[in-house]
Amino acid sequence: MNFNEFNEKVVFVTGADSGIGYAQAEAFLKQGATVFAMDIKEGQLIELKHTFGDQFDYILGSVREKRDVEAAVQKAMEQYGRVDILLNTAGILDGYAKTLETDEALWDRVMDTNVKGMYHVTNAALVHMLKQKKGVIINIASIAGFVAGGGGAAYTASKHAIIGYTKQLDYDYCREGIRANALAPGAIETPMNQADFQGDGEMAKWVAEETPAGRWAKPEEVANLTLFIASEAADYIHGAVIPIDGGWTMK
Repeated sequence: MNFNEFNEKVVFVTGADSGIGYAQAEAFLKQGATVFAMDIKEGQLIELKHTFGDQFDYILGSVREKRDVEAAVQKAMEQYGRVDILLNTAGILDGYAKTLETDEALWDRVMDTNVKGMYHVTNAALVHMLKQKKGVIINIASIAGFVAGGGGAAYTASKHAIIGYTKQLDYDYCREGIRANALAPGAIETPMNQADFQGDGEMAKWVAEETPAGRWAKPEEVANLTLFIASEAADYIHGAVIPIDGGWTMK
């Protein structure tokens, strides 16, 4: 998969230290893009910096904190002068907690990370994209944004909110050069889902059996879809929510 058009693009990605975010950052870097990442930890980001040098940089911070987000976007603008593609990937799970098992602190933590954090990052980057009169925003939703069972009360609510937010975002700004879409992953083998593989791995086996494709996906598969949706080939795709779930939501 080759997208030479990314050679002159600047990509801003959240949650890039592991899982889907890391795979997205690496995929765009391999396509020649300049990538700026934001995460609360830096383990694998250090490796990307060592491998890609000036083509990549990052900042530590939480999407829950507006100051962190504004500082991150400001640093990206100071270093690279623009943000062409925004990947809102940072997110957390809720342990499949039902509503009566979800205390207010857990609800707020999930909503502040998955929804309000996306709002913070989008608004910080969008003002610059509007000046450029062009920008692509890709939000990570989930199959939990379509159906129950993909998470607990807070997570499922947050992913439904992301889908609505994405559609409204594109509707409001598409005539000003902005294109916003969401991806809805199903069972992706990432550190966030490692609990399913612990012990005898029965939960992971069950998930694979319940997925029509019969397996978990690798984060690189989501990254490859991200490349396409961010490319000019997908320019007429607006406000869409694209499942990448091995057929889970077709059941």
